[in-house]
Amino acid sequence: MATLKSNPLGEFYQELTTCTGDKLDTVLPSGIQKDIGHFNVFDIGAVWEPAQAKPAVSYACRSFYKISLLRGRSRVDYPDATIHIEDSALVFSSPKLPHQWAPDPEQKGHFCVFTAEFLLPANSGVVLDELPIFKGDRHPVFKLSAADSSRVEAQFQRMHEEMASDYAYKYDLLRTYVLELIHLGQKQQPATVLHPAHSGAARLTSLFIELLERQFPLETPQQRLLLRTAKDYADHLAVHVNHLNKVLKETTGRTTTDLIGSRIAQESKALLRQTDWTMAEIADSLGFADVAHFANFFKRQTAVAPGAFRSLAVV
Repeated sequence: MATLKSNPLGEFYQELTTCTGDKLDTVLPSGIQKDIGHFNVFDIGAVWEPAQAKPAVSYACRSFYKISLLRGRSRVDYPDATIHIEDSALVFSSPKLPHQWAPDPEQKGHFCVFTAEFLLPANSGVVLDELPIFKGDRHPVFKLSAADSSRVEAQFQRMHEEMASDYAYKYDLLRTYVLELIHLGQKQQPATVLHPAHSGAARLTSLFIELLERQFPLETPQQRLLLRTAKDYADHLAVHVNHLNKVLKETTGRTTTDLIGSRIAQESKALLRQTDWTMAEIADSLGFADVAHFANFFKRQTAVAPGAFRSLAVV
């Protein structure tokens, strides 16, 4: 499972174990084969309670799918809408629709994560992105009746039990449980959308800033900046790059490229001041082709060469 470290699922597990204090080996699923994708299920209380005293787990959309049963008060923010949950809700997350989840301290429930490979058409008979619930043109938050909430709770309990079993075909059974939740969600009416489009600009700006800050700090020379360009961020936020530029210009007075460059320059200064990394290591980690490109960028941002800046910082 070492390859997890360099992909979005790896980031998810790193954040999860930071919050809970668990070792990675204890939270990774056992017995799953590489050719059937990835699946895991969690109790929100077990994750959220320790997370309140440690860095929060980010629930922004990644390159995997997530189904959550949320019990208690919470809020889900999308780029163009906010949805408040008062009791129980079933929430579906996909790579096409970024969001932020803001829970109350007493949050309970469950969530499962899985990759597209886990539900390949050959295994499941469905194409995930063609299902209405994952098309990305709606807000897949569904308030549940008491009966449906109990039904979903029982489904997640079966997932937990199956994950702990040594049944040779448990992932086939878990795939069936996931499909049942998807179909249950598609039968529900979506929750009411609050604060729609007029606050979308502020919400998209907030999501962009959160995503930008999540790239840092770089802690080892082996780390690489994953998102560097305006298009990278626009793709990750599932919006057109021109729309992202327009919104950020309106809300911050600065372009997307300017904001990204400024934050990279800030990180460059920290690395030059606080580490003994070579210029080549810093340039590589920050995504520059070579030291010359890094030096030109740094001088444009700060009016001083990186070597001179490091010397001044030492003095």
